[in-house]
Parts: sequence; structure tokens; C-alpha cells
Amino acid sequence: MARRPPDCPARRACCGAYSVFAAANTDPVPVGPALTGGYSVAPSAGQPRQDGPMPRLAIAQHACAPDIDANVKTAERMIAEAGDQGAALVVFPEIHLSPFFPKTKGGDASAWAMTADHPALAALSDAAKAAGVVVVSNVYLEDVDGRRHDASPVFDADGTLLGVSRMNRIAQFDGFWEQDYYAPADGFDVYDTAAGRLGVVICYDRHFPESYRACAKLGAEIIATPTCVEAAEPLDLFEAEMRTLAYHNHVYALLANRCGSEDERAYAGRSLICGPDGSVLARAGDDPEILLAEYGRAARRKTAEARGFVSEAVS
Repeated sequence: MARRPPDCPARRACCGAYSVFAAANTDPVPVGPALTGGYSVAPSAGQPRQDGPMPRLAIAQHACAPDIDANVKTAERMIAEAGDQGAALVVFPEIHLSPFFPKTKGGDASAWAMTADHPALAALSDAAKAAGVVVVSNVYLEDVDGRRHDASPVFDADGTLLGVSRMNRIAQFDGFWEQDYYAPADGFDVYDTAAGRLGVVICYDRHFPESYRACAKLGAEIIATPTCVEAAEPLDLFEAEMRTLAYHNHVYALLANRCGSEDERAYAGRSLICGPDGSVLARAGDDPEILLAEYGRAARRKTAEARGFVSEAVS
């Protein structure tokens, strides 16, 4: 995988406070050298496309097989298809390269853990480069200190790994025994990508409004939320929540969910792309699909100037 330049500045917000770090290797959780989180610029990938047709945001909603290689092939195919349909960014569901193992309390998920050099991550990097799209994945990542995280590698459109965002607040209730598997992180990262300035807020973190606000205060234009939502959950309420997060933070918000059934659990699909005015730009059904919506900075700026909830968004 391509790596972020060692002298690239990092910008991140820690839980409970906003802060800026000048060096690339300031992530509070020790990680492998290619998986440091942060805000970065990859000149070879170019700047967000503003001329010609409006760029598109995409969510790759799919069911997840009990086989990493099979899920990688699904991801490669969906990245290519999203690129063919004009997507500048594609976001995958939570833990999309494995079954959702936290549905089982106290299990052994070692088979699904991957380190920085796992071939699945190299394959996603190659797929992003081949399609020319930014890719937000989500995997069960084991760091060099042995701690395991619910983590989202972010690949730029040239395949460069810009960094990894990790889940901060960890759920622990029926069907989501995540504290049995994940160590918490303590901050949020924003990345300069070929699709725009991108933040990542993973699943349970979205229920805490300061998570989205932390990314917005760091200048995020788009926030990706890989998630795992069951069909039995309050889906209408979750949609209203995403619309509100997008509106209050002047961002495009993408909720990427898995679909299908695993054992006795049914996953909802119904991924969402919300605009900065709080509208639902695209809503998926309950089957696999590539969900697409157009986006542009002008619409975001108009909402930010009209409401002014986040001063950093008016620029």
C-alpha cells in the first residue's frame, strides 16, 4: 500500500476538546507506521472536482460473507462499479470484510483481525487507485501493541492510505457486545481527499453529537459513518438523527449499513446520504446496492452561510 508522507501534518479532535497536532505520528493509540490517523494532503490524487458534471458520493451496501476473500472481491467489484458511475467517494459498512461477530457475547474473533500488512488492505488500496475513487473501509484492526479496534482505513483516489479512524465509544448490549472485542480510541480525524475534506464517525459514535461537531470544527465537508444497524431497530429515528447531524454541521452525511441476515440477526440496509440542508438525497432499500447522490461545495456553503451553526464551514 502507498503510505502517507512522513512529514505530512495531522489534524485531529480529541474527545471533549478540539486540538491540532503538527506532526504525523501523534495518534494517541500506537499503530503501525502506515496506519497513523490524521489530516493529510496527497497531491497526486488531485483536488476535489468542481468542473464538469457534479461529482457523486456513493455507499456500497452489501451483505457480508463468512470469508474475508469473498468480501474483498465484493468490495473490489463495488468500488469499480461506483467509479464507473461517477463516484468520487465510496463508503463501506462497518466490519464489511467479515460477519458481524460482536452479535455474540464473549466470542473469539481472532480469525477476523487484521494487521497493517494484511493483503485485504492492499487489495482495497489497489481498487481505489484503479477506479480513481476515495474509499472508506471498516475492519477489525489489530495495532502493533496488540489492541484491536473497530477501524476505518481511508484510501485516497490514487490508492494512498491517508490514515485510519477508530471508534471512540463502544456499545455493550444485546446483539452489539462490542466492548468484548474493541478497544476505544480518543479522537476524530479529518482528511484532505480527492473528494473533499472528509471526516469519519463510526457507528455508535454518531449517537453522541459532539462526534460530528468535532469533525465539522476541523473543516469536514463530508462525514462517513460505517455502521451495522439491525432491521428491528428504530430506523425512522436513526434517519432523523442523520438528517439532523448533517444539518447542524453543514456536511454531507453518509450512513453505510450492511444488509442480509447472519444467524438469527437481520440487518436493515436502508443506507442514507443526507445533504447539508438536512434533506435525504438518497435512501437504499434492504438489498445490496450502490447508493449514489450528487454533491457540491456551493450547496454546503449556502446552508452554512444561512444558518452559521459551525463558523469553520463558512469559507
